[in-house]
Amino acid sequence: MRKDSWQRYVMIVSVLIILTVIAMYISLTNGVFDLSMMDVIRTLFHIDALPEHDLVIFDFRLPRIVIAALVGFGLGIAGAVIQGVTRNGLADPGILGINAGAGAAIVLFMFFFQEHVTGTSWGAIMMMPMFGLIGGLGAAIVIYIFSWKNGRIDSQRLILTGIAIGSGFGAFSIYLSLKMKAQDFEMATVWVSGSIYNANWTYIMAMLPWLLLLLPIVMKKAYLLDLFQLEESSIKSLGVAVEKEKAILLLSSIGIVSACVSVSGSIGFVGLMAPHIAKRLVGIKHSRVLPVCGAIGMLLVVVSDFIAKTIFMPAELPVGIVISIIGVPYFLFLLFKAKA
Repeated sequence: MRKDSWQRYVMIVSVLIILTVIAMYISLTNGVFDLSMMDVIRTLFHIDALPEHDLVIFDFRLPRIVIAALVGFGLGIAGAVIQGVTRNGLADPGILGINAGAGAAIVLFMFFFQEHVTGTSWGAIMMMPMFGLIGGLGAAIVIYIFSWKNGRIDSQRLILTGIAIGSGFGAFSIYLSLKMKAQDFEMATVWVSGSIYNANWTYIMAMLPWLLLLLPIVMKKAYLLDLFQLEESSIKSLGVAVEKEKAILLLSSIGIVSACVSVSGSIGFVGLMAPHIAKRLVGIKHSRVLPVCGAIGMLLVVVSDFIAKTIFMPAELPVGIVISIIGVPYFLFLLFKAKA
């Protein structure tokens, strides 16, 4: 890597991290109950902290900010992996129906074990990502089968099948939520829309092991995503077990998406936008694209969550709706650009 290229990469990552930290600080200090910088410092370091400040920061705002950052980071990287494996710039966990499949499985779990999820059952909350993984894998397998044409995955079929399967799983989630009690229905509906308003430290501990396990696998195999842009015969000539490596990367990305969906609901378009923005900033080499995708996704979700909770204060929008307002026009732009 050339020195100027490395310096540009470091500068871009540093700027993204600084912007994310600023967004986190604004989200931590602003809301229905405003806090000053000194209030935050005293509370974080337990220096003459007031009980109400401790409650606002540690029980409400900080878990929400941490989950927003982790979800954005995971979805951004998973989107880049799925686009790299499928060689389709319009691929995204939300558009392909993987989010919907994971979400439907978790709504099914909530339907049968709602009293444990809304309570303090550590085991039930830790099981949610597992159910999400099963649902995400189920959706991915169905999409894979219907997208297969002439010995390979057809890109156009992939998008159309993903949208159809996603709609089907979405309808199934709504049907199940309608069978719930009124209070549980409200929670399920908001969650399916993509929301982290119910964030807590238990949810963070539920998703963190998945990210710590799967993200290093993806980062280690980032060079393969560069090779997958070549013709398949060329990749095989280099001694790469193409189908095996694709399966590992897809399984890892589905696991990451499922862990994110289990705590935040179905947040779409992060995995679509982050890779395109990252490639414009640092080029197409995936060892650099993946970390930048994560940083962009983190910034996008943290900022969107702050907008969601403050624009109609004291009421709030699900963060998934805010991101969709940005993501839908961007998706249409990419669609027309691809046709051109």
